Amino acid sequence: MALEVEHVSGGYGHLTVLDDITFTVGNGELTALVGLNGSGKSTTINHIIGLLAPKKGSIKIDGIELQKDPINYKAKIAYIPEQPVLYEEMTLREHIDVTIHSYHLDAKEAWERADELLKIFRLDNKLEWFPVHFSKGMRQKVMIIMAFITDAPLFIIDEPFLGLDVVAVKDLLEIIDARKQTGTSFLMTTHVLNTLKEHADQFVYLKDGQVAASGTVQEFGQLVPEMASEE
Repeated sequence: MALEVEHVSGGYGHLTVLDDITFTVGNGELTALVGLNGSGKSTTINHIIGLLAPKKGSIKIDGIELQKDPINYKAKIAYIPEQPVLYEEMTLREHIDVTIHSYHLDAKEAWERADELLKIFRLDNKLEWFPVHFSKGMRQKVMIIMAFITDAPLFIIDEPFLGLDVVAVKDLLEIIDARKQTGTSFLMTTHVLNTLKEHADQFVYLKDGQVAASGTVQEFGQLVPEMASEE
């Protein structure tokens, strides 16, 4: 099992946002973490990537717990945030080089993968550009490229389609489908499941910091009728 979230409660300081949530993401699976604003999706992500520590419960990736082995735990995650985070003083080329160094990747193989992704997302002629010249969508594409040059077994993607054009969304979903076939796992947050229906294996529906429903994507309409009506 790639990701195991077991009876996790947590939040910010004395404010408890998550209340005893449990779910798993299997190897080669895409799980959609669904919920309205304020449901606890981002707080869940922050606990998984280690920005917040659970008050109760445990989170494991391939059996490794963050508190016990933080270096190996974090090396297993590729994270694409909702709001792109780039260094204004570094070019696109330098961002890719930093990613290669941080994940201890083979430079030749990583750059071959990067070159392919740069062409797919039409950024191959912008390697010397700085982020100040990038649109929101271009910044998001840079985050996607940096994540997908890694060999991380678990990808955590927060609202991935915001700011992307329809062609980029299609390209991203095709890349995700291909990586799933190699055993890579995905946890993706979304307000609505429509875009992911043909690609997700299961869903976890959060409401008021609790898992209100979970199951296969085909069961979503039956188990969460109030959300399905918005799809």
